[in-house]
Amino acid sequence: MPPKRGLFFARNTGRTSLKQDLWERPFVAEQKASTAIEAVESGLAAQGYIASRQIATAVYLSQRIEKPILVEGPAGVGKTELAKAVAAWRGKKMIRLQCYEGLDEAKALYEWKYAKQLLYTQILKDKLGEVLGGARTLHAALEQLHDFGDVFFSKEFVEPRPLLQALEHPGGCVLLIDEIDKSDAEFESLLLEILSDFQVTIPELGTVFAITPPTVILTSNSERDLGDALKRRCLHLHIGFPEQRLEERIVESRVPGISQTLRRQMVGFIHEIRSLDLKKLPSVSETIDWARVLVLLQASELDTEIVKDTLNVLLKYEADIEAAQPQITTFIAKAARSNVFG
Repeated sequence: MPPKRGLFFARNTGRTSLKQDLWERPFVAEQKASTAIEAVESGLAAQGYIASRQIATAVYLSQRIEKPILVEGPAGVGKTELAKAVAAWRGKKMIRLQCYEGLDEAKALYEWKYAKQLLYTQILKDKLGEVLGGARTLHAALEQLHDFGDVFFSKEFVEPRPLLQALEHPGGCVLLIDEIDKSDAEFESLLLEILSDFQVTIPELGTVFAITPPTVILTSNSERDLGDALKRRCLHLHIGFPEQRLEERIVESRVPGISQTLRRQMVGFIHEIRSLDLKKLPSVSETIDWARVLVLLQASELDTEIVKDTLNVLLKYEADIEAAQPQITTFIAKAARSNVFG
């Protein structure tokens, strides 16, 4: 049985061997990857995005293996903000494609500049005599038109949309394909070539390659199941509601004026609210909004009156507010106890 890695290093200090090298190589790789992932966490934190280890690992792997990230999870947990933070941290331009039902290549990839094409047609008509020269027959005229070249469907007449802009952007960029689950299954098929090879084929122009592949982040609220072909081309990342300590760090980062006591109480209260059977549970974005409201109202700690007055900031449906109101006093007490003992 081979010795454990740590003991093997201790017993072979100052000596090298093939066996030691085989042990050491994965160890060094793990150390470097661990350091790089920590750097991702720090870089995102510098942009105000407090990432879990899982999120930082996905961002690191996406960069190393040049693979898109498909980020799924409930609305408001920071999926779109992740793309913004990655772009800001890396100093890259972010190009955003907002998906919706009926989205097609004319809005997502490219379309032709029809007005410019019509203008070109008029100019060609005015100059037709010069173009045809002295052609005396229809066949000769057609031959000369073929020699003239077809610039009508050329790059000069293409209006690039977000997907093509991202492929052509010099130096690379961050491409955010937001709420992909709201688009049609046909649009997913349009994305497959881009997601797998960072290229797209335009029938009239040929294949456009990305010189520097963009960092691609797709988000989904899971309103519909995405196709296996799309999922296979992406790293999968699920962002759910954060644990309490992580959510406290997020609030501290986004609302620096809030006291530690109030921050712990309000996050504890929200975690209690999420235990209820509600139509829409409060997400991280509602947590941040509520923290800002409590600071604006100069609250030092939670009490029943201020929670009742501001519960509409957390909950977006009247039925949810009515379901939560009987539990307010109990949840405040639980949050206060966790603040003291936790």
